[in-house]
Amino acid sequence: MPKTLDEELKAGSEPGSRVFPRSPREAIEPEPAPQPPRRKREANPVIEVVNAGLSLVTFLVIVLGVVLYIGKLRIEAPGPLAQTKSVIIKRGDDAGAIAERLENMGVIADPLLFRAGVYFHKAESKLKAGEYLFNANASVSDVISTLVDGKAILHSVTIPEGRTSWEIVQALNAEPLLTGEITQVPPEGSLLPETYKFTRDTDRNDIVARMTAAHDQLVKRVWDRRADGLPLKSPEELVTLASIVEKETGRADERNRVAGVFINRLNKGIRLQSDPTIIYGITHGEGKLGRGLKRSEIDAQTPYNTYQINGLPPTPIANPGRASLEAVANPSRTSDIYFVADGTGGHVFSATLEEHNRNVARWRDIVTPLPAAAHALFIGHNVRRAVQEGRA
Repeated sequence: MPKTLDEELKAGSEPGSRVFPRSPREAIEPEPAPQPPRRKREANPVIEVVNAGLSLVTFLVIVLGVVLYIGKLRIEAPGPLAQTKSVIIKRGDDAGAIAERLENMGVIADPLLFRAGVYFHKAESKLKAGEYLFNANASVSDVISTLVDGKAILHSVTIPEGRTSWEIVQALNAEPLLTGEITQVPPEGSLLPETYKFTRDTDRNDIVARMTAAHDQLVKRVWDRRADGLPLKSPEELVTLASIVEKETGRADERNRVAGVFINRLNKGIRLQSDPTIIYGITHGEGKLGRGLKRSEIDAQTPYNTYQINGLPPTPIANPGRASLEAVANPSRTSDIYFVADGTGGHVFSATLEEHNRNVARWRDIVTPLPAAAHALFIGHNVRRAVQEGRA
């Protein structure tokens, strides 16, 4: 039966019904089929595991970040050290041994924190031995940086010019802050006397190596800048003559002039007649002679007796310093071929034998009243015997 208007209106309010009135076109179109009910989606177990893993990783990253931040604050926090203190870190100590030593010395409060800082800085293999000075309240970070940078306390050893290699070895072996032992004396004249800085427990042989390298570099520079016309065939001869100059005078204002005397003698074929060369032939550089030369020693035929040989001795007689090397490379341009002590620590120079004889006579007047033991102090006057015999 056809529906009334009221029935059509009621039907339009029901779900899925159309509102009345419908158009003629809509009246002939079929009603759409109702949608099937949506089924609940089932969870994928793989995705659930991945999601759980990501959540865990995120949580752990957050926790690690918090731990690192707190650790960073603790590592950079002021330490317990009340005042500046030096600490010796021994060779071969690992991070654990170093941490224990630092704790015992009051530099750090927590060895584990120190080791953690070393680990995260990847500094285990970079920690250096030595004696270190830590400031008051130094943080763990400061301590690690000091050990990694090797900012150790520097000590120094001074080797005076004119020491023989044997004397230098004795001095280095006696230095208590060095380690190791020098068992072989380096060649004479191969070391550069200078002040050398080192850290505690440095090997003595390392100092010798540095002295040798410094000598080689300096001699090369000096030889390359030498004056023209020198009667020297090699850098080794320059070192030998410089060692004689070093032994003949200790005054800086005389070195170039003393070197000029010996250069003039070599150019003229006159023997050097230097007492220190005779002394070296007697002592071999192992200590002082402690007395004046004997006539028999001056007359003796030895490789180092420049009263008896022509030219230079076979090796240096000491280790000359920078000033003596430069003096020989650029000597004074004079006609002097003699010099003798003037009694004041210096020398008087002369170009003729007559003038030199007068200078020697004055020198004798100065030293004659002195006791015989004092005469041993006046060694190094290279023309004494020649003057006594009336010859050059």
